[in-house]
Amino acid sequence: MPPGAHPRNPDSGTRIETVEMHTGGEPVRIVTAGYPIIEGTTLLEKRRFARENLDRFRTLIMFEPRGHSDMYGVLPVAPDHPEADMAVLFIHNEGYSTMCGHATIALGRYAYDQGLIRPEGEIARLNLQCPCGLVRVTVKLEEGRPGEVSFVSVPAFAFALDRDVEVPGFGKVTLDIGYGGAFYAFLPAARFGLDVRHSPTRDLVEAADRVTKAVQTQVKLDHPDSPDLAFLYGTILTDGRTGVTQDGPSANICVFAEREVDRSPTGSGVTARIALAVARNPGHASADFTFESITGSRFTGRVAESTTTGRFAAIRAEVAGRAYYTGRSLFTLEPDDPLADGFLLT
Repeated sequence: MPPGAHPRNPDSGTRIETVEMHTGGEPVRIVTAGYPIIEGTTLLEKRRFARENLDRFRTLIMFEPRGHSDMYGVLPVAPDHPEADMAVLFIHNEGYSTMCGHATIALGRYAYDQGLIRPEGEIARLNLQCPCGLVRVTVKLEEGRPGEVSFVSVPAFAFALDRDVEVPGFGKVTLDIGYGGAFYAFLPAARFGLDVRHSPTRDLVEAADRVTKAVQTQVKLDHPDSPDLAFLYGTILTDGRTGVTQDGPSANICVFAEREVDRSPTGSGVTARIALAVARNPGHASADFTFESITGSRFTGRVAESTTTGRFAAIRAEVAGRAYYTGRSLFTLEPDDPLADGFLLT
């Protein structure tokens, strides 16, 4: 291979190094070395390039035997936003997300520990460029070590309230659609006779996946910034509560991509939940929120700012949680491995 060239497919020389973390139980596999250069001028161009040219590297580290169907990863790339300290692409079992709150929380801690950002008294700040836009991250320092990490989202908004969709096996279902860096459909799990905290996960996944596929075929989404952002990422089933802290935490389960289950409360999802809550009741703009996942982990949130984006009234949400390290990995490949590209069991 000529000097400076980079492979478009994994081979016997592939050695991908990662740092492993989790936020609320949801994995964050941060690639630190070995991934090919991802070409493009803008971050959305890089996302398209990776999807069209380097997807075998994604499946190599997301799929079994190196990963699993619910693995989640981060690809650091060169930023193009003038204020960004760092830029990333997000990867999962189906492709490339536009935003990820749990990974953003982990990246705040990671950036501080790697010396990419410096302390300012008892906090450190990271400007993180995500495919959806610039996200401002704050790392709280506790005795000189990273503690809670929060981020202020891109503009989040209610795309549709009380939208009726025909869901196979369930008939007409009424739901909301919100954007918090990615689009999600939202409705109570009770609509399907299920309980977020107690029903079998497989039953929740089946119901949510049916909703996602129905919305994808029946509702045309659009986003004022880019058509690349206008796709439904998944469905979030809730316990029917708002999440306003004084009324008690609200539990939810996010099923995204190809039936992938978020173990955390889902940062971009709860961002959208806050936007939906404010759209229904403007008084919630001054409320504190607490959201809980199927692991019992919690994110807190609040409205940081009221704004607009295109034709939508919007808010920027501040969402907070904690991330932890689980190890480091070095992934290699043998050329005669018949399962070299990885696989998923369904």
